[in-house]
Amino acid sequence: MGLLETTQTYIKPLNTALEPEIQKHLDNLTKPKGSLGYLEEIAKRYCLITNTTKPKMKEKVIFTFAADHGVAEEGVSAYPKEVTAQMVLNMLYNNAAINVLARYVGAFVNVVDIGVDHNFNNAEGLIDRKLLYGTDNITKGMAMSIERAHQAIDIGISLTHEAIDEGATLIGTGEMGIANTTPSSALFAALTGVDVEEVTGVGTGIDDERLKHKIGVIKKALEVNKEHLQDPVEALAAVGGLEIAGICGTIIGAASRNTPVVIDGFISSAAALVAYKICPKTKDYMFFSHQSKEKGHKKFLEWIGTRPILDLDMRLGEGTGAALAFSLIEASVKLYNEMATFESAGVSDKE
Repeated sequence: MGLLETTQTYIKPLNTALEPEIQKHLDNLTKPKGSLGYLEEIAKRYCLITNTTKPKMKEKVIFTFAADHGVAEEGVSAYPKEVTAQMVLNMLYNNAAINVLARYVGAFVNVVDIGVDHNFNNAEGLIDRKLLYGTDNITKGMAMSIERAHQAIDIGISLTHEAIDEGATLIGTGEMGIANTTPSSALFAALTGVDVEEVTGVGTGIDDERLKHKIGVIKKALEVNKEHLQDPVEALAAVGGLEIAGICGTIIGAASRNTPVVIDGFISSAAALVAYKICPKTKDYMFFSHQSKEKGHKKFLEWIGTRPILDLDMRLGEGTGAALAFSLIEASVKLYNEMATFESAGVSDKE
C-alpha cells in the first residue's frame, strides 16, 4: 500500500459530538447571538477540524508548489514559460506578493520546485523535490505517467506531515506555473462534467481571441486523453500538473492529521477537486480562502457546496488568498478564545 492509500485511512469524519459545546461557548460570548456572522462559523469549523473545544493556533505555513507545463507551447498564456523560474527566484528573494502577505499575517512560505523547467543549482531556501522538467503537452497525450502523479501527491503529503510535526496548525496552498489555468480548467471539466467554456477564463490576461484558442486546446486535450478521465489520479496524470498534484497531497496530508487546510484560488481548487474525488471526507478539512476572478471558480464553489471567506476579484495565485484568509481564521479563533463570556464579565444576557 502506497503513501496515498495509507494516508487516506487516517481521514475521519469530523467529530460533530463536540458541536453543541462549541456552539454554547460561542453563544455565551459577550455579544448578541450570531452577531459575528461567518467568523463564528469559521471558529466552530476550526474547532471541529482540530477536534477540540479549546483550539490553539501555532505556526502558519503556506506551500507554494512550482512547475512548468508542456501545454504552454500552445500559446495559452500571456507570459512565456521562463517566467515560472523567474517568479520562483523572486519568491526566494522575498519580493513576491505571497512574501509580502505572508509577512503581514505571520506565516512561513515554503517554495517547492516539483517540476520547473530550470536548474536552480541548490538555491537557498528552495525545497527541491523536482520530478520532471515540466509536464508533457496535454494536447498530444498524458501530462505525466500515473506513477509520477502518485509521486507528486506523496511529496505533498510528506511535506505537510513534516510541517505539522514541526508545529504547524494551519496549512495554506499556493502555486506558480505559467499556463497552469489550462490544466486546471481541463480537470474541472473532466471531473465535474461542466462545459469547458464555463470553467475557462483569461488566466494571466489573454484577449478574447486567445481565450477561444485556449478553450479549443482544452477540448483537444480532453479528447486525446478521454480514456484516462474516469479515475481522479489518472485524470490528474492525463491533463493536470505536478504542482496541482503536490497541492492535492498537501490537502490529503492535512486532513489525515486533523489540521485545517486553506485552499487558495483557481488552481489550488483544481487540486482540491482531485483530493475530494479521491477521498470525499477531505472537504470537511478545507477552508476556501476566496472566490477567484478566474471564470469557473464560482461555478466550482457552487458545485462542491462551500462558501469562500473572501471575494476580492483576485486571480494571482501563489497562495496570496490563503495568506489573507489566515488572518481572518486566526481572528476567529482569538475571538473564540479571548472574548469574555456573559458570566465571566458580569454582563447581563438578554431576557
